[in-house]
Parts: sequence; structure tokens; C-alpha cells
Amino acid sequence: MIVTILYHLLVAYVAALMIVNLWRSRKWQEEALTVIVLIPFLLRLLRLK
Repeated sequence: MIVTILYHLLVAYVAALMIVNLWRSRKWQEEALTVIVLIPFLLRLLRLK
């Protein structure tokens, strides 16, 4: 149970960092890559995978 909570906190932290990176990005290539990488993290955070 504690491992699951820590896992979800870690995934939320990494997803938040990627969202900040997406917000600050100016190049569309970086934005597209960030969104592609962010999707699995959001799915895991929502427990859809």
C-alpha cells in the first residue's frame, strides 16, 4: 500500500515537471515530444493502465 502511494506521488511529481516544461517551451517539436511522453504518466496517474 505504501509503495503504491509513493509510486503515484512520484508519477505526479514527474508529470508536474513535464507540464512546467511544456508551459515554458517555445518550440513546437519540444511541445509535441513532451505531450507524447506525458500521456503515459497521466494514464498511470489516473489508474487507466
